[in-house]
Amino acid sequence: MLGGKGISKLLRYLSRVVYFLMPAVCIAALTAPMFEVKPPRVVDFTLQNSPTAQKYLIETMPGGVALLDYNNDGLLDIFLVNGGRITSPLLAPENFDRHDPKYWNRLYHQSKDGTFTDVTEQAGLANAGDGNYGMGVAVGDYDNDGYPDLYVTSYGKNILYHNNGNGTFTDMTERAGVAGGGWSVSAGFFDYDNDGKLDLFVARYMIWDTKHNKDCGGSFHTYCPPEDFPATTSILYHNNGDGTFTDVSERSGIAAKKGRALGVAFADYDNDGFPDIFVANDGMQQYLFHNNGNGTFTELGLEAGAALSEDGRRLSGMGVVFQDYDNDGRPDVIVTELPREIYGVYHYDGNGSFSYRSLETGLGALSSGSSGWGVGLEDFDNDGWKYLFVAQSHVLDNVEKIDPSLHYLQLPMLALNHNGRFEQADSGVTQPIAARGAAFGDLNNDGWEDVVVTALGEHPLVLMNHGGKQHWLVISLRGTRSNRDGLGARVIVNGQTRFATTAGSYLSASDKRLHFGLGATTTAKVEIQWPSGIHQTLNDIHPDQFLEVREPEKP
Repeated sequence: MLGGKGISKLLRYLSRVVYFLMPAVCIAALTAPMFEVKPPRVVDFTLQNSPTAQKYLIETMPGGVALLDYNNDGLLDIFLVNGGRITSPLLAPENFDRHDPKYWNRLYHQSKDGTFTDVTEQAGLANAGDGNYGMGVAVGDYDNDGYPDLYVTSYGKNILYHNNGNGTFTDMTERAGVAGGGWSVSAGFFDYDNDGKLDLFVARYMIWDTKHNKDCGGSFHTYCPPEDFPATTSILYHNNGDGTFTDVSERSGIAAKKGRALGVAFADYDNDGFPDIFVANDGMQQYLFHNNGNGTFTELGLEAGAALSEDGRRLSGMGVVFQDYDNDGRPDVIVTELPREIYGVYHYDGNGSFSYRSLETGLGALSSGSSGWGVGLEDFDNDGWKYLFVAQSHVLDNVEKIDPSLHYLQLPMLALNHNGRFEQADSGVTQPIAARGAAFGDLNNDGWEDVVVTALGEHPLVLMNHGGKQHWLVISLRGTRSNRDGLGARVIVNGQTRFATTAGSYLSASDKRLHFGLGATTTAKVEIQWPSGIHQTLNDIHPDQFLEVREPEKP
């Protein structure tokens, strides 16, 4: 039996019971599954988290996935972050044996026939360093040369890989000054000062190392809850434009707030022209860093109503998406959490304020027994409303022994969006997994969004959208005064709004292209508010195409 302090902390971690839950009524909105689950060896990769009897906390936290077109051939490729080898016990100095190919990160190139080939070695990505235990990945063209670069986070040293434009990458971490340190998790590129160069935000989880690891749960031996370890600061790097970055965490105000960050997403919620930052914190309040437009940020989560649950409870925030779920033109926030906490929905009401809508949207009922990680809002059926997809699994691999009503392996959540209310849908996945990262994009360029999900100890899930007859439009931005990929732009198509970003979810990076479902509509109006401040309108755009829009040189 558990006793004393151990059971108290564990129960808080497992069962922060919400005082009121709507009845778990699931409306079967679809009769057919949305996705075809590809055979597991389409991408021959196994996420090596190396679980041990020591219950080192890092074991349950990887790993990220990125969808990017690294060689500009028009097809999305897949980059997967691996963990590392952990011995039991792990002796100092910490060494995760990343030279062994079993523990490499992997890059898979997509061919025109839809097959994927492992190009990790020839791309220069084979050795992640023995001192690193892999976590997540961010994607962005930090030098505006037209090729996407990779930033890989770790427990240990982070790595910036510059895309050379010839199918290879070069480790530029030392020159760029972005190694970080400690336990980095999610990261993202964005242009916080609108100077046309992508900056970098790195979320860090806590102050922790294997030497100071704890064993919780008494005879059950479980991973300890986050509040057992000190909070830490995240990092903001400013892009200097010469291939180097400057750590501006202190002077920007980011370092003024310590947290236990796991997820990060960007959007200009108050439409002042500068991107803001939402950080999903584990076991505490959530952070909303408002961009003041002068190089500094002010954390306004509590004041804005986006920090806690409706009854003032802290959240076990893990993944986050910062997009408009109800088509009112304003970005909302959805945060994934542990079971019995329900996923947090923060609706942006305007005037700097958010309201908590988990129950009203139906997501409380759908998520009360779930534990979520990677998350995205995507219009999978092209009807003009964004579905919610969540990669799910409990943190504790022995949770059934502690509470038989909970499950470690879980199915992903797919929720139909019916005018801003979420209803259960069928993803097509039938085998529960320990899912973590999730990235979104159109892998086969058929106009229907697909998903790649990572799973501890298993191959990733490649979920191919069955498609249908509705119309769609996919937009690629080509910045001139703004950063080359237009990250941070607000794009409106027939009344739907998306914010250009590759960040969000958990540890992962999605396709930079912006996907819009058009339903039965046969023409589209496209409005773009570029980071430079330029407004651009395109009328009478034909549907069912991949459209590249170049930013005008002048307003």
